[in-house]
Amino acid sequence: MTVRNNSAGARVTPGAHLDGPRRGGIRGRGDPAVLMAIAGSACISASAVFVKLSGTNAGTAAFLRCALALVVLAPLAWREVRKVGPRSRRHLLMDIGAGALLGVDMVFWAASVLNVGASVSTVLLNLQVVFFPLLARVVSGTPLSRRFLLLVPLMLLGVALAAGAIGHAEPGSDPVAGVLYGVAASLAYAGYLLLMRLGGGQRHVISPVCVSTAAAAATAAALGGLWTGIDVNPGWPAWGWLITLALVGQVLAWLLITSALPRLAADVAAALLLLQPVMAFGLGALIGERPTATQAAGCVLVIAVVWYNSRPAAAADGR
Repeated sequence: MTVRNNSAGARVTPGAHLDGPRRGGIRGRGDPAVLMAIAGSACISASAVFVKLSGTNAGTAAFLRCALALVVLAPLAWREVRKVGPRSRRHLLMDIGAGALLGVDMVFWAASVLNVGASVSTVLLNLQVVFFPLLARVVSGTPLSRRFLLLVPLMLLGVALAAGAIGHAEPGSDPVAGVLYGVAASLAYAGYLLLMRLGGGQRHVISPVCVSTAAAAATAAALGGLWTGIDVNPGWPAWGWLITLALVGQVLAWLLITSALPRLAADVAAALLLLQPVMAFGLGALIGERPTATQAAGCVLVIAVVWYNSRPAAAADGR
């Protein structure tokens, strides 16, 4: 689980790590770090619900989410640069590349939300657990563990069940489109995580998030504009939901998660972040989503696989 810079997308998921939070961290249930991680997970879990409630198309939701977040991130980044100095050109280029992938991810993920619902789309994003190690293998030669290779088929089966591609889907959903968009989103998100991980190591924390969010906004504008079109004046209450999405699902979630994770042991952090799909499932039910029994079983299978793959023992067998 990449801690330093992987929260710009505000949808951090366990299992994407090659070098998790430091071991031996805080474990007490009442510790502020635990409470912040739980609150951050709740903010992230609500993102898909905010997208759906906004009633906007995928391009509009992705672009305005990033653009509105910049209103808060830009002043914070400016203060950070004045304090610690500018970011190197190499790292800046990595931030921009990561942001471009994040923009692709956000457009396709929003499309997945609109096709299979808030709860299932959040579970589908966990496919990055498969893609991240594969990309790391190609880019940096990181070996794949035997555990990972054995769990991939189970993960894919869970995704197919959760989306409704196998069994019965929720009435009114489009499982085929939802899976395709979810796969595209998780692949782009895995690439974003990898670039942000490679671009870490400097004193900057807010600046890379701000730059990648700006690049994501530009990419979402281009992709969303060509695909779905972008409505820059969606009206109310769409504006209210999108502002809430940007502030809660983007900025606040990032502040909470990145403050909490470095202070938690890897196993505790992974367990807490698995609350995201669980909470998303519950929030989806509150707005009227009714996934079928097979979809619920698929969600449970995906969460179980991610939890098992995120256990600290994974580092001992080649992760």
